[in-house]
Formats: sequence, C-alpha cells, structure tokens
Amino acid sequence: MKPIILASSSPRRKRLLEEAGFMFAVDPSHFDESKVTTRDPHEMVKQLSLEKAREVAKRHPNSIIIGADTTVFCDGQILEKPRDMEDAKRMLRFLSGKVHSVITGITIINTETNQEVTEVEESKVFFKNITEQQIDEYIETGEAMDKAGAYAIQEGLSQHFVEKTEGDYTNIVGLPIELVKRILEEL
Repeated sequence: MKPIILASSSPRRKRLLEEAGFMFAVDPSHFDESKVTTRDPHEMVKQLSLEKAREVAKRHPNSIIIGADTTVFCDGQILEKPRDMEDAKRMLRFLSGKVHSVITGITIINTETNQEVTEVEESKVFFKNITEQQIDEYIETGEAMDKAGAYAIQEGLSQHFVEKTEGDYTNIVGLPIELVKRILEEL
C-alpha cells in the first residue's frame, strides 16, 4: 500500500482517520485559499480541496494524498473560520434557530498514476435557539476560533446547540470517512 498523506493539520481530521484505522502521515497544505474566489459553496470546497491536495502531492511521489476543505452554508451565506471573537459571536447568532449545511470537498490523488478524484459531501445541522449567555460562554472556551461556522459539533458546549443532524456525522466533524473510503477503493 502506498503511503497516505493527509494534507491538513486539522486535529479533527487526523482523529477521524485514526479512528477509521488508517495509517498516514500529516503534511499540511500551504495553498493560498484567497486564490479561490467562487462564492458557490460546493465549487469552493471542491476547488480548495483539489488545490490543497495538489500542493502537497508535489512533495510526495508514489503516495496517496487526501485534501479536504469544509464550510458552513446558511441562508445564502458561506461561514468560514471566524476572524476574531466578535465574528464568531456573529456567526453563532446567525445560526441560532436555523438549519445549515456543512459542506466538505474531498480530493484524493494517487501521485504515482496522477489520478485525481474530487467529490463533495453535504450534511444538515439543526440548531436550537441559543442565548447570548450560551454564545458568550462558548466563545470563552476558545473552541470557536479555528472552525468553519465558529463551532465544533463534537466538542464541549456547542453540542447543546444542536437539535439534530441529517447526513454523515463525520462530515460535520470535518472529514466524511465513508466517502474517503469509497474514493480510496476506486483508486
């Protein structure tokens, strides 16, 4: 089996791959995300996952590269990682009481054959109405700052924001494991 390289420094993606039994190395991409300008969330995550995987693929001949990008989409707005605490609060207020999509683009590249497969997974998250106090308490934990949509479904206080989910839960965490497995089998 060729070495598998995760083109991401996300501890959530790393943990999901480990829990699925994969042996892999981590080599984060340094692709400049501002180069992707589309505002269509599905196209955006596809392009970003592809460019991240391609950037890392240059460093790893005869390997399998996994690139990923996740965004939150609600009422026509893309919610990426918050810029600061006020931005995180704004996002959580916006998501309160609404249904939003968590959309992840996955690209897997076989650098020996130059095969590239890019797909998108979308899941739904139903948020309860959350109070200013709940938002403030959550922001104080620091969990919001490096996550699309300013929350992590699997961590701490934000679990209480979620009424229910539809679709692949691992996608909401940041890496749709069943999709990854299917693409790897195809390659």
